[in-house]
Amino acid sequence: MAEVAESTARFMATLTALTDDRIGGPTLVPPWTRGHVITHVARATDSLCRLLAWARTGVETPQYASMEARAAEIEAGATRPVAALIADIADTAARFEEAVRSLPEAAWRAEVRMRTGELRTPASLIPTRLRELEVHHADLAAGYTFADVPPAAARWIIDDLVEALHRRDDPPALRFAATDTALSHELAPGGPLVTGPQSALLAWLTGRSPGTGLTASGADEVPPAPYWI
Repeated sequence: MAEVAESTARFMATLTALTDDRIGGPTLVPPWTRGHVITHVARATDSLCRLLAWARTGVETPQYASMEARAAEIEAGATRPVAALIADIADTAARFEEAVRSLPEAAWRAEVRMRTGELRTPASLIPTRLRELEVHHADLAAGYTFADVPPAAARWIIDDLVEALHRRDDPPALRFAATDTALSHELAPGGPLVTGPQSALLAWLTGRSPGTGLTASGADEVPPAPYWI
């Protein structure tokens, strides 16, 4: 949880530097504004708390009531002033931390169902929370970029994405390796080898970059990143 706490602090620092007139500004995930992204992070944290409650109590608690309800909540919160957005992020972060720290030992072995239908254990929700913070922090286009993601956090997020891809019935034939860290993965043999800085690999794998800063051997160009969610 130390990485999550540090990531939360970095996210909050960026938010405190924003002003109300910048909340409606563009992001890396159009048509969402910064207000949409920040609200999404808060509501996604709520959803993880619901899954942790499911693990703790054994009572099925869906991550979201519906995808329509999820979208409506994000839209409703997107135009709030900075102070309200910061308070929302702080409150949900505290509740997530408490939900994790108070989880009984037996609950860590429980399985809960993500909105995608995938079964996960509570331990796997921690890198999910880290991914939400770091990727959406960069999405804000407010000074924090994928190059600013600490290498250990980037590695944890990438490893989690690869694990999700390996759970698919048909992982694509693709290999990738960082040129500045020891990161290296093979999804399935026979595909191109994509190489470059770990931060560029993270941006590519999360769909925020077409492969800028990367090269691919065995292919004319860097292929689109596999869809992982």
